[in-house]
Amino acid sequence: MKRPEPVQVIKQRRDAALQKMLEGVPYIRFLGIRMDRRGDELTGVLPYDDKLIGNPMLPALHGGVTAAFLEVTAIMELTWSMIWEDMEAGKITNDAPRVVLPKTIDFTVDYLRTGLPRDAYARARVNRSGRRYASVHVEAWQDNRTRLFAQATGHFLMPQRDG
Repeated sequence: MKRPEPVQVIKQRRDAALQKMLEGVPYIRFLGIRMDRRGDELTGVLPYDDKLIGNPMLPALHGGVTAAFLEVTAIMELTWSMIWEDMEAGKITNDAPRVVLPKTIDFTVDYLRTGLPRDAYARARVNRSGRRYASVHVEAWQDNRTRLFAQATGHFLMPQRDG
């Protein structure tokens, strides 16, 4: 019987794959978006920064920043679920080509309340994922997960898979 991999090896592989997904998009780095990973669950984190404020009189997060944060979280969740089996099999490594992200077909945002000048969090749920098309719902909150400040639904064109 084959011995299971040490937990640290598994964690390093998962963290490296997640980092590879994030580093491929300069705008994600500009906004400062991170993904907090717990097992196979991802939470998008948008740390507060003054450059993210759209209306300094309120102050409120810029609507475009909010939409981008939701879209990035949706794409990362969708990609994470898409690559999970390859990653667990060790096929995604630092020397492998970068992960190809799904392309947005449409993305509808509901702004439920003002995004305050503080950290924001988001979680996405893949409603449907096929070979060519996927549908994802994402919700964002700040201090209290039950008080969403925005939510969105997006449809995505899936990248071609080998095999």
